[in-house]
Amino acid sequence: ILSLPAASDTTKEDFVLTIKRLRRKPRVKLTIQYPPTRKEEDTTLELFSGEKLRRAMLTRGVKLNDPFARRFDSGGSGDCGAEGTCATCVVSVLKGGELLNPQSVQEEQMLRNKPRWRLGCKAVVGYGFQEGEIVIRVNPKQFDDGK
Repeated sequence: ILSLPAASDTTKEDFVLTIKRLRRKPRVKLTIQYPPTRKEEDTTLELFSGEKLRRAMLTRGVKLNDPFARRFDSGGSGDCGAEGTCATCVVSVLKGGELLNPQSVQEEQMLRNKPRWRLGCKAVVGYGFQEGEIVIRVNPKQFDDGK
């Protein structure tokens, strides 16, 4: 280390050198498909493992809430603010479902008839510090194939 002073016999100082290990944070490639009615090209984002899907998409400028969705808790419209009670942020996972955290009991109950769907506000990408690729559809109720 060139910045340390030269050793001398008269100076008896102890130096503490702390070395920290830097670790690269795992990343997940997310491809977003939009409903045909929106006439938008697919979008690809790079997310970090451990990010919540809804928050990551919103901070990158992706509108997620389905205007045709009915709230699961009250049957009305509007989102719940990421509490996991409305299902307006639901996405359909076409590829990479294993890169998301397991569903909670509440989420399983809400989406039991749609096994490929996840709540964006409760889905954590790169669960367990995994890397890979996820393909999702936003607003899945607006697709004709029902996936």
